[in-house]
Amino acid sequence: MKLLLPVDGSDVSLEAVRFAIRMARAGLDTSVVLANIQEPATLYELVVAHDPQVLEAVSAAAGAHTLQSAEELLKEANISYQSEVSSGDPAHTIIDILERFECDMVVMGASGMTTLRSALLGSVSNEVLHASGVPVIIVKAAAEPEGETEVEAEA
Repeated sequence: MKLLLPVDGSDVSLEAVRFAIRMARAGLDTSVVLANIQEPATLYELVVAHDPQVLEAVSAAAGAHTLQSAEELLKEANISYQSEVSSGDPAHTIIDILERFECDMVVMGASGMTTLRSALLGSVSNEVLHASGVPVIIVKAAAEPEGETEVEAEA
């Protein structure tokens, strides 16, 4: 089964990679497409850079850097993968990559926004869930134990 794993560098996106690894260890014959979506260049960046190829190179390098942690996890788990760095609207670009690589499933992280905030702003995972023609597994961030502060968690 070919899985699409969108990675944005956040802890929850890496948790989605770990979830896919657990599925593979449980017996799912898996190959992976890691994807990172970079925001398109702003007008200011285009004016300052004077060369769109420079911006593309910087964007590609940033995307490759973002994928490194996920690639290391997959290498350690001995799971084959391909990497794709694209630019554009995240949800639509994820769907494009999904179709282009003919993936069978999407496994992605969700930030765990409140219902109101998600309704007002929308979320990439919500858009992908509704636009995808294949199953989508959304991995949520692990909840912090009650009463534990950030400082205590680091200690």
